[in-house]
Amino acid sequence: FANGTSQPTTESLVATLAGTERDTGLDQKKLAKAAAHFKTVAQKMEAEGTVVAGGTQEESEEMMRLSQEAAAAMGMEPYYLYRQKNMAGNLENTGYAREGKAGIYNILIMEEKQTIVALGAGTVTKGVFPPDRIERCENVKDIEQYLARIDEMIERKRKLFV
Repeated sequence: FANGTSQPTTESLVATLAGTERDTGLDQKKLAKAAAHFKTVAQKMEAEGTVVAGGTQEESEEMMRLSQEAAAAMGMEPYYLYRQKNMAGNLENTGYAREGKAGIYNILIMEEKQTIVALGAGTVTKGVFPPDRIERCENVKDIEQYLARIDEMIERKRKLFV
């Protein structure tokens, strides 16, 4: 369900929590079926030139406006702005926080100044090395492949940081 984002997939989180006190009880086969469906929908929308997240350009802009208003109503101000190459409607990802509560981690990640180790299928680890070298290490996207190749995923990260 992460659909190419840097967040771990739902399937990875469910697999990670299985058998623990936080086990979701969600069926991996049903999640895989749903993920395949949404991937097909996203591919179809992309082929048609439809904005995947939000529908039309106008709808995307309206969602941004409503988000800004909601954040302001909660006493939050924007503290970072980030444009991704495939952002819906060519809009931006804006982080909001109350005064003195900005997430420094978010700023460092957006500026590519912070190493991040990603766990789960479809995630990307990023190593930031002085003075200006950045290396990435991707995990396979398929949950079954990720679980079957977990040792390989760990070893690739280990090599990145040696």
